[in-house]
Amino acid sequence: MTAYAIAVLRPTPPVHPEVLEYIERVQSTFEPYGGRFLSHGRTGEWKEGERLGDVVIVEFPDLERAQAWYASPAYQEILPLRTAHIPGELVIVEGVPAGYDAVRTAGEMRAAAAA
Repeated sequence: MTAYAIAVLRPTPPVHPEVLEYIERVQSTFEPYGGRFLSHGRTGEWKEGERLGDVVIVEFPDLERAQAWYASPAYQEILPLRTAHIPGELVIVEGVPAGYDAVRTAGEMRAAAAA
């Protein structure tokens, strides 16, 4: 099942040279795991809540490869280049299966709450 690495980052000018190095190197760390950018540094149009930062979304074929990428020596080597200069959050989340039905999920939640 597809998985996503989703980051919300709050860069502040000026951009530190180490951040530029991170950006130049990051794609090569996730490509061996089948990762690809879906969104990179887009501010988006925040519809609810306060603007949290710039959004980065990387898609992976499955949760195992997403987790393997994050733990990989190649990514761990460059991670401090970003985290030392840009605060933010990153989550790895599994997508839903084909044919997912939110109505069924709500029904299961109702049944669990009633039990």
